[in-house]
Amino acid sequence: MTTGYIRDGAEIYRRSFATIRAETDLAGTEPTLERTIVRMVHACGMVDLVSDVEASPGFAPAGETALRAGAPVLCDTNMVASGVTRSRLPAGNDVVCTLTDPRVAALAAELGTTRTAAAIELWRERLEGAVVVVGNAPTALFHLLDLVAAGGPRPAAVIGIPVGFIGAAESKVALAGQSLGLEYLVVHGRRGGSAIAAAAVNALASAAE
Repeated sequence: MTTGYIRDGAEIYRRSFATIRAETDLAGTEPTLERTIVRMVHACGMVDLVSDVEASPGFAPAGETALRAGAPVLCDTNMVASGVTRSRLPAGNDVVCTLTDPRVAALAAELGTTRTAAAIELWRERLEGAVVVVGNAPTALFHLLDLVAAGGPRPAAVIGIPVGFIGAAESKVALAGQSLGLEYLVVHGRRGGSAIAAAAVNALASAAE
């Protein structure tokens, strides 16, 4: 029988967050953004993630306020949507992923892009004031920026954390460098993914650890 490991789930949780705060430099970080970064680190186990995180000054309050007002959470993939803890959402917010909508394949062919990017087109009616979460597909993030730049609806906050080797780093640079006035959170470089992106939403949704 294996012995000597911690079995109390609450204690594991407490120690994990204490370790993250002890090993990361979050001095001067706004409280909501601080807990967001802590949850993101917790999701991936990499304390050095903090060095790649960039957020616009108004991101945290904009995202938090939007969720409290009942804004939907629009996700690029079902993996991201599945990671959002519904019980933390402050207003029973809808969590939406349109990737499996039967219209997406035809839209992708028409637009000459990926299905994940084409699925963004189906957000138009709910995009204004929404919280957008991109954790997997750089093409989705690029398409969102093009949509807004063309005069489309504007989300309240964009969590742009696609993972990968082709286009991921570039899409996050594009989001952070946009002049559209969008509030944003990114993890620069190749790192990202569903778990980190969903963790950011969960942190904005509730102050409880």
